[in-house]
Amino acid sequence: MNQRSPTVQLVSEAQAGSVARIGAQPIVLAIATFAIIVAGVVSIALWRSYTGTSPELDRVVAARQLQAARAAQVAEASEQLAEKTKGLEATQQESIDQLQLMQDQLQATRRLLATQQAESKRLSEQVSALTETVESLRQSYASARSSDSSSPSVRNRSIRTRAHAVRSAQRRTRSSG
Repeated sequence: MNQRSPTVQLVSEAQAGSVARIGAQPIVLAIATFAIIVAGVVSIALWRSYTGTSPELDRVVAARQLQAARAAQVAEASEQLAEKTKGLEATQQESIDQLQLMQDQLQATRRLLATQQAESKRLSEQVSALTETVESLRQSYASARSSDSSSPSVRNRSIRTRAHAVRSAQRRTRSSG
């Protein structure tokens, strides 16, 4: 039917066989590559399950440990800060208490000083009153001596004057105290 030359026929058969061979080879090559990849994945999975370690799990565990360490550091720092704050509050309260005590002592000292000043003023007024009384008694006594030779009515008058001066000094002292 088809008459071809034997050479053309051989070349054509050779081309058809090589196409068939080339067409069959990529499938085999792909299957072999796939089988190698599957074997690699299976061997890695078996190795991980046998050793019990997984890099992903190790990384997750390491990250959690790092987070826990950081959280512990933060908690410790917070605790130290809280202790220092409590210490400062206690020191501040002690200072406030000491200041209040000093203010109370100062007020008591001021009251005592005011009382002493009032007492000093009162005593000074009493001394002045007594000085006036003594002076009036001296004058009365001097006038009584000079009038010794005079009549008894003058002497009685000088005694009355002295008694009156003593009573007024006593009244001034009582009214001041």
